[in-house]
Amino acid sequence: MRRMRTPKKCPPIVNKLLLIPATEMARKIRQQEITSEEVVMAYIMRCREVNPIINAVVENRFDAALEEAREADRFVRSGIKTEEALAYDTPLFGIPVTVKESVAVKGMSNNAGVKLKHPVKARDDADVVKRVRIAGGIPLLVSNTPELCMCWETFNNVTGTSWNPYDTRRTPGGSSGGEAALLGSGASLLGIASDIGGSARLPALFCGVYGHKPSPGWIGIDGHTPTCDDPAWPTFFTIGPMVRYAQDLAMFLNIMVQPGLENNRLNEEVRLNDIKVFYVENFNSNVLNRIDPEIITGIRKLVNHFENGHKLKVQKAELPDVKHAFEASVMMLLELDGVDTIFKKGSDPREWKSVTVEVLKYITGMSSHILTNVMYGVLKKFANTLPENYKKLMYEKNNAIERQFKDLLGENGVLICPTFSSAAHFPYEIFSKICDVTYMMIFNSIGLPVTQCPLGLNNEGLPIGVQIVGNVGCDHLTIAVAREIERVFGGWQEPSSCDAVV
Repeated sequence: MRRMRTPKKCPPIVNKLLLIPATEMARKIRQQEITSEEVVMAYIMRCREVNPIINAVVENRFDAALEEAREADRFVRSGIKTEEALAYDTPLFGIPVTVKESVAVKGMSNNAGVKLKHPVKARDDADVVKRVRIAGGIPLLVSNTPELCMCWETFNNVTGTSWNPYDTRRTPGGSSGGEAALLGSGASLLGIASDIGGSARLPALFCGVYGHKPSPGWIGIDGHTPTCDDPAWPTFFTIGPMVRYAQDLAMFLNIMVQPGLENNRLNEEVRLNDIKVFYVENFNSNVLNRIDPEIITGIRKLVNHFENGHKLKVQKAELPDVKHAFEASVMMLLELDGVDTIFKKGSDPREWKSVTVEVLKYITGMSSHILTNVMYGVLKKFANTLPENYKKLMYEKNNAIERQFKDLLGENGVLICPTFSSAAHFPYEIFSKICDVTYMMIFNSIGLPVTQCPLGLNNEGLPIGVQIVGNVGCDHLTIAVAREIERVFGGWQEPSSCDAVV
């Protein structure tokens, strides 16, 4: 029904401050060309302008952010620190940052879309938010996420449904859909997201921005809801940056990484002529949908650019076991124990309430939870009944896929790969394409860094894009390629004709 409703135009961006990358914006603030207060106010006004259309904000801290911005301006005028010292100590000085609601921001909603009798406010900042604050960043708001981050669309029974700024009849993806919608609409510049199975990359694709899943262990994950005590969780789950401009990725990621990982090569200059580039157009699996022709065309244009513009011999990747990526990655996900779920009885996440009862409540309209959370319980129980020899086979396939990717990429290789089978779709269509999240989830399962990059708009005006995959610790390579893609393909494009449903 939603696709039949009448659309209207979304306001174009008027304030040019909203079109300046964060690295350049921070320099202008340090040099007193502009003030942090002006920047923060510009983003507050844009949020107020577009949020009635995209419904991405759970709770804001606009007044506190403005006061922090004024304090930053007073500090820079005082001259206590030189411009160089400010750049070194606080590279995000005075820059507003938006945060997915599942990541704790002190004093703000931290319920991850769960409907509670007594909603929770974060008592402290998550580790990553602390690091952003230390670097001078100013948290602006917390953004919408599906219940417990368990969906590739963004809707819950508290804040409601978030919408795509390029066509608000469609989803922004999930679970970091609120962040992506804000970034895509020009209402955010830098976002803190999380990724388990593509939760940052799919929304980044659907909303035409950049989403990075970092190498495992790079960014602290304390302060995220939900969490899990399974030893494999820190490999599968990551917190990472979403940005509107590729040039901000390395800077923002470098701020987010944990102490002791300063030698991450993010500041290293990458000579694109020296890297190896591989590509795949699909995973040759019978359970996956056909990749949209416009995405295939984008991949081929990118391959041609590296071959002709950089004189590289781009090779089609030979990954014989990747056709088993769906079964293997789903099994790895369902084998995670101790995940916070709607079925948790008490403090121990392994003690579950009845799945059958919750299914019946959902069917009869008595459940307060969304379908994907209920279905997770069904799938988890089903996975527990599978024969051990089948589980062992899936572990072996996952390990084989990991070896094949790592052997292919080496120390200086990147892979161009589809992010998903299509551009943004209408609500609930994810359930007919659920297997296609394999293109993202396999890289959680095998722990490789990935950057989602926009390649422009399709013939419906919707963003399309690709993933750039690197080996563990080679985030600097995927980000360098992202910057080149931005230079050639233009990066984020303003949704000046985005639709709002009336």
